[in-house]
Amino acid sequence: MGSFGALLIEIIVKNLVVVTCLMLFVAYLTLIERKFLAYLQVRVGPNRVGPWGLLQPIADGIKSFLKEDIIPLNADKPVYIMAPMISFFAALSMFAVIPFGKTVELWGREIKLVIADVDIGLLYLFALGTLGEYGIVLAGWSSGNKYGLLGSLRAAAQMISYEVALGLIVMGTIILSGSLRLTDIVEAQRNMWFVVYQPFAFLLYLVAALAEINRTPFDMPESESELACGFNIEYSSMKFALFMIAEYTHLVVVAALTVTLFLGGYLGPVLPGPVWFCLKTFLVIFFFIWVRGTYPRMRYDHIMKMGWKFLFPAALLNVVLTALVVALK
Repeated sequence: MGSFGALLIEIIVKNLVVVTCLMLFVAYLTLIERKFLAYLQVRVGPNRVGPWGLLQPIADGIKSFLKEDIIPLNADKPVYIMAPMISFFAALSMFAVIPFGKTVELWGREIKLVIADVDIGLLYLFALGTLGEYGIVLAGWSSGNKYGLLGSLRAAAQMISYEVALGLIVMGTIILSGSLRLTDIVEAQRNMWFVVYQPFAFLLYLVAALAEINRTPFDMPESESELACGFNIEYSSMKFALFMIAEYTHLVVVAALTVTLFLGGYLGPVLPGPVWFCLKTFLVIFFFIWVRGTYPRMRYDHIMKMGWKFLFPAALLNVVLTALVVALK
């Protein structure tokens, strides 16, 4: 019972620490993105709330709680309310299997720096990633708004198109590491990061990942210029905020997975593993923000053609070549 109690306390503490740090980072990631985009576009950005605008995320959170919560008359109320929760909890749960360090000795116990070190870590991530997209699809459909419906249909098509390619792209790292467990994939990169062996797959992954999380230039489900905010057009107050939190949490998860699969995860000289993991993750997020501030939104038919006519065949070719190289060694 003593060992079970210690294990239970360890799990609770790890969950609390990871969720708290993740939510705090997500809150200030909104400020970082707004500041950086303002710099790229030669404007000021948020600077009114607190010194240098540092209290802006807190003000945004308070505003979300205090705004009027409106539910449209034509909405499917139960689904309408559940949709943002599905997206939020799916995005938050994805971080559970991502290792942010190896182990640490604490109170005579060796503690793994990952919430759940499971054998099917990658399958778990893909399953929850798909579940999160259901939140977007259901939100647009349940709103009773034609723009929301169009956004949800776009989300469904984009999700199917790019998840197929994304699954094939990560097959290369699975072949090289021989495991679906994310800690095994990181440890397999001790001698050389997989980005060296899989540079083409790394570039394909970045493109597919941007499409998977609906970031510019692939933000079709909420394209404001033609859909006036798309799938979340009828949402307000904390329901709208939950979608925003889910989007940024998913962004952090995708960046952390990029680091885990291709950039050696928490591995690095001198500095502790969690520091390396955070530095690499932030650099990938910085790249995603840079892309958003640089490229305009793509046309919908171009996105579909790119997914099926370029990304899918290229990912399939990468799997075949990787398997051949490993088999001939």
